[in-house]
Amino acid sequence: MTTRRAFIGTLAGALFAAPLAVEAQQAAKVYRLGLLGGSPPNSPGGRRAWEGFFQGMRELGYVEGQNIFVEGRWYGDHTDRLPTLAAELVRLKVDVIVAGAAPAPEAAQRATSTIPIVMANHPDPVGSGLVASLPRPGGNLTGMSGGAPELAGKRLQLLREAVPGISRVAVLSNPTDTTQALLLREAKVAAGSLKVQLQLLEARAPSDFAGAFSAMAKERAGGAIILTSSMFYAERTRIAELAARSRVPAIYSVKEFADAGGLMTYGVSLRESFRRAATYVDKILKGARPADLPVEQPTKFELVINLKTAKALGLTIPPSLLQQADEVIQ
Repeated sequence: MTTRRAFIGTLAGALFAAPLAVEAQQAAKVYRLGLLGGSPPNSPGGRRAWEGFFQGMRELGYVEGQNIFVEGRWYGDHTDRLPTLAAELVRLKVDVIVAGAAPAPEAAQRATSTIPIVMANHPDPVGSGLVASLPRPGGNLTGMSGGAPELAGKRLQLLREAVPGISRVAVLSNPTDTTQALLLREAKVAAGSLKVQLQLLEARAPSDFAGAFSAMAKERAGGAIILTSSMFYAERTRIAELAARSRVPAIYSVKEFADAGGLMTYGVSLRESFRRAATYVDKILKGARPADLPVEQPTKFELVINLKTAKALGLTIPPSLLQQADEVIQ
């Protein structure tokens, strides 16, 4: 027999327990993230960038294996695999897709219009059609912009300062990358104003690198701009070695190229960009819509100069340029 007091006590306990149970369920929720990019976190090509992302997630209270599980899909040198890999993440019904550099965000957006997508680093999300505008993306994709395409022109200017009197510069691009046309256009505009002749070369795969640098040497290019590409990033050590062997002073987009032996880099911090991408994932998992989250633009660009490489090339970097550098590698 249940007394009236016992019944009321039981009812009250149930009423108080219900919200606590719901709260405990929410606190214990485990999210599944899909990562889409060229190189996995445990590879030389992807380690630094993805370490930044996981650092950002840890700072926000997310730990892999506890409250997040990660599904990674990596295309390496085969961008033709991107549609299949993006479709796999969609079938897995991940909560958010984190797409690295182009063309991963484009592939993810083509694969789904409902799953939120966070881009970690894209040179021109508006010009490439990924978002309607930076303040109001308007779709299921938002995240980090890697800077404007005009950075290609700035790199040409810096290369000219490092190699005074340079009149012919090679530009190495990857035509399979959707952003290359925008970067090339800006490089051409800058070349016109600086009165520099461009030698346009392409590399669709790593097997094309040797021929490209051979063409630079044959045409006596005074320097080279290596455009932003995830494939180039993954092969940065090989590219830097070929530039050194061909004795071509080259400027690249991110610091990791200088760490690998490249002469100069100018651009955003890739690690920081990926770390900031984690804040978007956090907001989306807490209920925000990508359409309402403004795309974040970098406010700081870093210039890194490798003096060891300069010495090997017989270059003396002007003191005025060294003073501008955020880091000088001895």
